[in-house]
Amino acid sequence: MGFGELFLLAVGLSMDAFAVSVCKGLSVKKAGLKESAICGGWFGGFQGLMPLIGYLLGALFAQAIQAFDHWIAFGLLAIIGINMLKEAFGEECECCDKNADFSIKTMFVMAVATSIDALAVGISLAMAGNVNIWVAVLLIGVTTFLLSGLGVKIGNIFGNKFEKKAQIAGGVILIGLGVKILLEHLGVL
Repeated sequence: MGFGELFLLAVGLSMDAFAVSVCKGLSVKKAGLKESAICGGWFGGFQGLMPLIGYLLGALFAQAIQAFDHWIAFGLLAIIGINMLKEAFGEECECCDKNADFSIKTMFVMAVATSIDALAVGISLAMAGNVNIWVAVLLIGVTTFLLSGLGVKIGNIFGNKFEKKAQIAGGVILIGLGVKILLEHLGVL
């Protein structure tokens, strides 16, 4: 997987955290550097950590499932992407409760909730092979940090105009990457 694909993956994964950050930006009167850094640090840190854990878990089982690993990678990415699309077209985000709580407990729960899909993507990366996990983890973490920090500012300034569009973009990107992995392993691409 090349740098461009990893970057698209990082952007796709960061869209949940971006949407939650927009909600956090909506909940504060004035979003400053502190609020942006808090969201970026929590979401970027967990989005970087979870694929590493998933990759290590996937690598443990890679030999046993090598014959159909591309189907697993495709399935996981497609499920995550479809769920993001469902959320985008469903009810309003539950995180938008107008509560400006940036406490450790609240941010920990939100960071874990938005990064569970990154764990599954880490498993997919182990199945896909030819991935430098350290570059992937760094790129996912930094991209999520930057987009989450930006999300707080955008939410504070523009409201929830971009939340659904971000989730749709993330879902489409993840489904597309899953299809690409599958087609490469089937010899179509």
